[in-house]
Amino acid sequence: MRVREKGDRGVVQSVVLFLGVSVLSGALAAGLAIPFAGLAGFTTEKTSDTLQDLPQQFDEVPLKQKSTILAADGSVIATLAEQNRVPVKLKDVAPIMQKAIVAIEDDRFYEHGALDAKGTLRALLQNQSSGSVQQGGSSITQQYVKISLVEKAKTPAEVAAATADTYQRKVAELRYAIAVEKQYSKNEILEKYLNLANFGDGAWGIQAAAQHYFSVNASQLTLPQAAMLAGLVKNPTGYDPTNNPSRAKERRDVVLRRMLQLNVISVSQANSALKTPVIDPNKVRPNKLGCANGPYPFYCEYVVAELEDNAAFGKTKTERANYIKTAGLTIRTSLDPKIQADAQRSIDTHSKPTDQAIAAITIVEPGTGLVKAMAQSRKYGNKRGQTAYNYNAPKTYPGGYGGFQNGSTMKAFTIAAAIQKGIPLNYKINSPSPLPMGGQKFSTCDGTYTTEKGYSPKNSTSNVSDPNMIQAAQKSTNTYFLQLSQRTGLCPIAKIAAALGMYDAQSLGGLDQVASMTLGVGYITPLQLANAYAAFAARGMYCTPWAVTTVKDSANKSVSIPGANCKQVLAPEVADGVNAVLHEVMEPNGTGGKLKFGKSDLAGKTGTIQDAKAVWYAGYSTKLAAAATVADASLPYTKLQNQTLNGKRINDPSGSGTAGPIWEAAMKAALQGYPTTRFVAPTDKTQRGDVKSLPFVNGMNPEDAANKLRQAGFEVAIASGTVNSEETAGTVAYTDPRQRDGAPDGSLVTIYVSNGSKSKPTTPTNTTKPPGTTKPPSTPTTLNPNCPPWNPKYPNCGGRGR
Repeated sequence: MRVREKGDRGVVQSVVLFLGVSVLSGALAAGLAIPFAGLAGFTTEKTSDTLQDLPQQFDEVPLKQKSTILAADGSVIATLAEQNRVPVKLKDVAPIMQKAIVAIEDDRFYEHGALDAKGTLRALLQNQSSGSVQQGGSSITQQYVKISLVEKAKTPAEVAAATADTYQRKVAELRYAIAVEKQYSKNEILEKYLNLANFGDGAWGIQAAAQHYFSVNASQLTLPQAAMLAGLVKNPTGYDPTNNPSRAKERRDVVLRRMLQLNVISVSQANSALKTPVIDPNKVRPNKLGCANGPYPFYCEYVVAELEDNAAFGKTKTERANYIKTAGLTIRTSLDPKIQADAQRSIDTHSKPTDQAIAAITIVEPGTGLVKAMAQSRKYGNKRGQTAYNYNAPKTYPGGYGGFQNGSTMKAFTIAAAIQKGIPLNYKINSPSPLPMGGQKFSTCDGTYTTEKGYSPKNSTSNVSDPNMIQAAQKSTNTYFLQLSQRTGLCPIAKIAAALGMYDAQSLGGLDQVASMTLGVGYITPLQLANAYAAFAARGMYCTPWAVTTVKDSANKSVSIPGANCKQVLAPEVADGVNAVLHEVMEPNGTGGKLKFGKSDLAGKTGTIQDAKAVWYAGYSTKLAAAATVADASLPYTKLQNQTLNGKRINDPSGSGTAGPIWEAAMKAALQGYPTTRFVAPTDKTQRGDVKSLPFVNGMNPEDAANKLRQAGFEVAIASGTVNSEETAGTVAYTDPRQRDGAPDGSLVTIYVSNGSKSKPTTPTNTTKPPGTTKPPSTPTTLNPNCPPWNPKYPNCGGRGR
């Protein structure tokens, strides 16, 4: 009996409450604010304050729309979103869908105002008599307001306030609903509601839901499909057909029966729909949101990081990240799917994800800085053979591994510094192996660096004893470049490297200025190295690497982005000289000779760090530049020898033999379709340098000649053995460089000693010639095989120099 009395009392309270709400809604509609002290659950002061504080207009919440990242050809790289939503107009929503949502959520939607008094009373009585919530009393307009307030909430406290089960919140919601009904037509409200509602399993809005569950557009929805989606909004998680198809079907059938009850559909339509499976699992389209679910996750994260650095998207990184995922942006990037596929194919051909060593390559475009491709051997993920590290990027980017020591690829910057100083390409230095350099001083930007006692570097390949710059680059002669960097000073090398984007990718500081700088220093990424070498290809024009080419908002209006950032950091003549030297590395005598392909000019440089823990090949044409590395990326780092690459043991790791084939295959495929291109030939001054006159020493005693040359500011070496010459045996036959051609100040001059084999015979006293005789033809001069590769303008290397 008590239960009945209690139930009766609850019904009476509900009726009183309903009547109060009805009166209140009328008062609100009239713009009044009156207290209802007698209504259960209301506090007069709070209610009055709430009503008077509410605005008379409802500010529409901006829809959170997914942003799309595109490759250069318009293909999708990734979808970024907090909510997977594609807004549509009501005219693009199937009429049966509109009828289904109205039938189950608010069948008198087109007849009442902000509050459906009849529907509310029915729901109150039904819920009270059943002892549980069976029907909702909120109109579609009220539901739209509630969802909007939750969407506007920026903090957990605001979300709690927007969903609090209090009369104050209900009254506020109602007042907003009245404002909405004044601002918009019923169809406009329904459109906003359908675009804002949560349809479960990551689908927000009717278009995303239709595509997700049925692989159709909202305009194509059928009756059973529409009924299923209409049933979801009550409990998107509980009725999710992908997780609980039986509950989803029960709820869908409730919607169908309600539509039949309201004569929206016929009995035959209802029966047919009730027999239809709730979904076809084969047509469910996964919501692949975020970079991790795209085809190029590492490149995608690099792009997102670039976007989050753009102040146009917000004051803080958090604001920018939120804007990027909710503003409905269309972001086009520089990624070329063909070149990316070429790079990844080369990686996959020469390595495996389960290898001990990793392989990575980046390809960029000279003259723009556009990043065309990033590929690596380990895929994105946390399983075996997977990683979250981007081995191509520095630590300034989320997931950036931070690079590896880059070995002799640093020699390119020493070459640039030498050419910039006026040292010619034919500059020779005696380069023995090993070379005692203990206690040697190197000038730096901050003073002097002195090598340790016992420092005695070696060469990894054999070469002529006195190589010039080209020959030294071809064989990557360490002792030559150490001495060359001592002559240029380390500061110019460091400044050129920094201007070309070279910094320590781990510490993010500058590269250390130490004696071994030219042999590799600090940690460098393929992205940095490829982009630095691209500046040589672009004749000294360095462009900051970038990937985002255009951004458009949801209204298809362009959003400001930084764009290309290029500046001339090297004189074109200097870059031309570097290209000439590194081009010879890829000729038959060079370490990269086996990697040459095609008709276009190519240039490159190998790199192997100490103990071969990483090996490199970086190279370029005028159209594309790339840097490939194979390295140990797992602590504790060990030498590559005996590690696995492509499932096989590495026997002799090298830049040309291990990383080189990756570079070659990727670039050979990537450059297909590009026109044949050539480097600009270096100037005569670049080849010969800023020369000064050499004193004439032919015919002198070698030691006297050496002293004379030293006094003139040159270094001197006396070649072993003798050469054929007209000079008296034991005297100077000639010098290299020749006296007539001159040499840069401080450069090495080699003295060759004559054996006197071509000395002229003693002239007879009687020089009278018989009548009719003619002068015998002169014997052609024999060229010295030790002559350097002079410019065609200076071909006369043999004979008696003057």
